[in-house]
Amino acid sequence: MQKIEMIQESNLSKFKSEVQSSQGHHFSMLQHETEKLRNDIEKMRNELRYEIDKVTAGQRLDLNLERGRIREELANQNAETNNLTNKLDREIHALRAQVEAAKYDVIKYCIGTLVSISAVGLAVLRILIVNFVL
Repeated sequence: MQKIEMIQESNLSKFKSEVQSSQGHHFSMLQHETEKLRNDIEKMRNELRYEIDKVTAGQRLDLNLERGRIREELANQNAETNNLTNKLDREIHALRAQVEAAKYDVIKYCIGTLVSISAVGLAVLRILIVNFVL
């Protein structure tokens, strides 16, 4: 009985040592896998950061280019507006000068017409007076 008990204790201790070594082996394998997964995750994080930075930089560049294009377009529109304003001002001044010239011409013709009518009136009056006196 003692012999069987010793054999079983020996078997039990062998089993325990095998279980412990198996557990140690599995634990080390799990640690190795965990470390490998951590490294893969860190690598993916770095790749993702790189891609995010690359996309962000591209978007910033596109945004800055668009801003520059809009500024340039706005400057062109402002220049065109100023040119049109200057052209309108010149045309308005030219029209005012023409209106003033036409106004002076009308006044001149009115005065001429009044003088002519007065002359004709005086001539008719003279004819009437000369005919009436005789």
